[in-house]
Amino acid sequence: MKKLTLLTLLAWLIAVAMMPSAKAQTIEKGTKFLNAGIGLGTYTYRGIPIGASFEYTVKDNISVGGSFDFARYGHNSGGYKWNHTFLYFSARGTYHFGEILNISDSKFNPYAGLSLGFRTSSYRDNAGNSGDYYSPYGNSVFLGLHVGSRYMLSEKIGAYGEIGYGVSVLRLGVSVKF
Repeated sequence: MKKLTLLTLLAWLIAVAMMPSAKAQTIEKGTKFLNAGIGLGTYTYRGIPIGASFEYTVKDNISVGGSFDFARYGHNSGGYKWNHTFLYFSARGTYHFGEILNISDSKFNPYAGLSLGFRTSSYRDNAGNSGDYYSPYGNSVFLGLHVGSRYMLSEKIGAYGEIGYGVSVLRLGVSVKF
């Protein structure tokens, strides 16, 4: 999984570096984004996490915000049912580097950042067992990394994709700018 993440990151960086340049793009102070998406390729469990994040640009090309992710998976076999629930809460900081790369398309917004958060996991079954789910990824503080890009389809609506470490290897979704 680490090799796949590194290869994807490398391919993305090469593609960005080879883009033609014309006018530079800046994400201006005061810009806000609300993102909602799904994760693919989870690190800690099976299932498809869903989540949302918010960004507020505090200085040209630098944004801060937070994110929330939820995932659940379970099994039902011979009348025995169980499920694991995972919740992630984090604060995020992101640098938008379209201006540095002199990106020609003002709708394209490449970025990278870090997040610091808390993850919690729980277990429940129909036999009356519940509580914390023992896992190396259980209840703990985590440090996440994300590299991604957003492409604005209109002035207010866009699509985004991120790779990194946190909840999932790849996250895809919709972004709203206001």
